[in-house]
Amino acid sequence: METSSDNTTAAPAPSPGRVLLIACGALAREILALKAANGWTHLELTCLPANLHLYPDRIPDAVEAAVNKHRADYDEIFVVYADCGTGGLLRERCDALGVEMVPGAHCYAFYEGLDAFAAKADEEFTAFYLTDFLVRQFDAFVWRPMGLDRHPELRDMYFGNYDRLIYQAQTDDPALDALAREAAERLGLRYERRFTGYGDLNHALAAL
Repeated sequence: METSSDNTTAAPAPSPGRVLLIACGALAREILALKAANGWTHLELTCLPANLHLYPDRIPDAVEAAVNKHRADYDEIFVVYADCGTGGLLRERCDALGVEMVPGAHCYAFYEGLDAFAAKADEEFTAFYLTDFLVRQFDAFVWRPMGLDRHPELRDMYFGNYDRLIYQAQTDDPALDALAREAAERLGLRYERRFTGYGDLNHALAAL
């Protein structure tokens, strides 16, 4: 009786191509943490200055310049920005360039999860949000740009229609919790901490 055996083995799964993430500098720490935790060695990161958020009309041009600079060196480019106050212009620019980007209006939405954030929109339209980055950089990105260091009397004009500060925590860090609570006190707002982790950012990068 003849016997036969099949010694063939399945071909290894193809390695993912090199993907460049063009990201807002405010997301750098979180992206690097996700890369390390998941072993995403095929993802490489370059960041644009976080203070572009103070000038959102400049974001589309900055993203386009970065895409054109790096396109030839990578199999794929993914833009880690939400709309971020560009009024849809960043989406239009990414479409024209043929690159994908993170969905959503802003990082608060994708940290919370787009569906969860939308479901709370009606009850939280009077909330002011901070992320880990903004807690660390509260003076640089909120207090001083709004002139509150020079004119603290403007606080009630800016924040009179807000009733709370919601800290969307990406990490469990008591020191950041204390800083966020202090920021709420400085703004005269009720404090709420909500652990979101990395939300839809994790899902978007995992899909790559």
